[in-house]
Amino acid sequence: MYQNFDQLPLVLSVSEVAQALNLGRDTTYHLIRSGHIRHIRVGHQYRVPKAAVMEYLSA
Repeated sequence: MYQNFDQLPLVLSVSEVAQALNLGRDTTYHLIRSGHIRHIRVGHQYRVPKAAVMEYLSA
């Protein structure tokens, strides 16, 4: 588990975003698919830039 925001990688998986925000995986997928959290697709996988997590928290 990450102790602070600086320890997060530049690009996070859905599981890492869920862990960082203390949310469930389904809730995190909902936030990503609904456009609340900016993301990119790599094949069939979602990847979330660290900056997008900060944007979501500041919104």
